[in-house]
Amino acid sequence: MTGADVLDIARDSMWTLILVGAPIMVVGLIVGVVVGLVQALTQIQEATLVFVPKILAIFVTMVLTFPLMGSVMSGFWTRMIERIASGG
Repeated sequence: MTGADVLDIARDSMWTLILVGAPIMVVGLIVGVVVGLVQALTQIQEATLVFVPKILAIFVTMVLTFPLMGSVMSGFWTRMIERIASGG
């Protein structure tokens, strides 16, 4: 295995990580900002108020994006197994 192969595997791994994690992280960020804005506008300074909406939004996002996550991970592992089977 050459250095170029290692870099190719690392690039593919990072791209897969971004595709799998980005939807959940973006939804968590958006919900956190919206709830923080509502807290600032209403002057409600409850620290635990952000957790319930964020957990619910992340759960719904996970349920909706499981097919995407599964196909991305399946494609990644298929490529890795083919690389191992071909000897590098």
